[in-house]
Amino acid sequence: MAKLVENSVKTTIFKMAFPMLMGTFAMNVYHLSDTWFVSRLGTQSLAAMSFTFPVVMLIHFIARGLGMGSMTLISHAFGQKDKSKAALLTSHAFLLAALIVVILTVFGIVYVEPLFRILGAGEDILPLIKKYMVIWYSGLIFMVIPTMSADIIISAGDSKVTSFLMVSGSVINVILDPIFIFGLMGMPKMGISGAAIATVIGRFFTFVAALYFLRYRHRLISFAYLKKTAILNSWKKILHISIPSILSFMLIPFSQGVVTRIISGFGSAAVAAAGTAGRIEMFAFMIPMTVGMSLVPFVSQNYGAKRLDRIKEASKVTIIFALAYGFFISIVFYAIAPYLAGMFSTDPQVVKVLVKYIRIISFGYGFMELHRYSGCYLIGVHKPVSAAMLNISRVLVFLIPLSFLGARFFGITGVFAGRLISDVVSGSVGIIATFMVFKSFKFNS
Repeated sequence: MAKLVENSVKTTIFKMAFPMLMGTFAMNVYHLSDTWFVSRLGTQSLAAMSFTFPVVMLIHFIARGLGMGSMTLISHAFGQKDKSKAALLTSHAFLLAALIVVILTVFGIVYVEPLFRILGAGEDILPLIKKYMVIWYSGLIFMVIPTMSADIIISAGDSKVTSFLMVSGSVINVILDPIFIFGLMGMPKMGISGAAIATVIGRFFTFVAALYFLRYRHRLISFAYLKKTAILNSWKKILHISIPSILSFMLIPFSQGVVTRIISGFGSAAVAAAGTAGRIEMFAFMIPMTVGMSLVPFVSQNYGAKRLDRIKEASKVTIIFALAYGFFISIVFYAIAPYLAGMFSTDPQVVKVLVKYIRIISFGYGFMELHRYSGCYLIGVHKPVSAAMLNISRVLVFLIPLSFLGARFFGITGVFAGRLISDVVSGSVGIIATFMVFKSFKFNS
């Protein structure tokens, strides 16, 4: 039952992380291909799709937050070898997710036009946005449940199934996109509506598969745990972790928006370079990110089993890995920066800024991972507010002020240096904070 409290710490973490690499890669390819196919329809369709990103990401953060809360508590139950408690929490988590989905779906469909007017969409683009979002909202249950299910499945140590769900849904979506968008294989041409339908069908498959694995492989869904008092008690525990996690996730687009606003003062070439660099960074973070995805269930299971010695050992292993990988990738990126920039742009100004971005910021990648890992450890030992405070301090205390000051006194180079300093300092602060929390526990020898 408690798979993550038995074998070698290093082997367990990396054995969980490796299958997730393919899943993470597939999700990145899916997002890029979805945008590319829609871009073939013209500028207006691409603009409509771009307007949907903030809303789609917000709901994704809500689903990830619910998954984080559920995963932490269910992993803890596994660590205590209490399978019935894990099943109870899983069943109640789905009820909570279903309730939230109903609210979001009704609100989203009713207020789709007013919401996107607020976001700045013009009357010429609103019909396209409505076509896409009404279909997308109608299939929202198929977006939220699989995302949360993947976190619950990995809480049982089954990262292979989680990776399968991510890959299969992405592959189905990529296959169906051109069929529905452009009207291939006898299908009518549906345009941007076809992109939404392809997404819903792909996610429907992961929805069915996720429920199957949870019900029949892990036996974590049961209809025997539907007493009102027990449900409300579970919801309270899940939301205690989920709400701070959701707020932390929401800081990501907020900080990106503010920094992009600062960079926009240096011209469109600088914005284009920074936006391109952000996409390149996602591939640089894929490997360490999969390790981070494994940490919350690992830490929570061992916390439930009172194997705090294993948590401390894991922290040492992941610190060394993050810094070693960060150093390696920074050297590689420094060397190949001109080639990477040339692959994405032929504009000399964009290439110049992009090379500068990569060569400065990449030296903080290792510390950025330390910051993320610190949040995972804190959530794993049921300190979600502390994890949220780490993210808030990085964005509001370091990143935004240092980016602003850097721009004011040192130009675009100062903005990138501000990001580098923010990553180094917040990563260091995160590790110190984590070990201070560990010190309050009595570790096994």
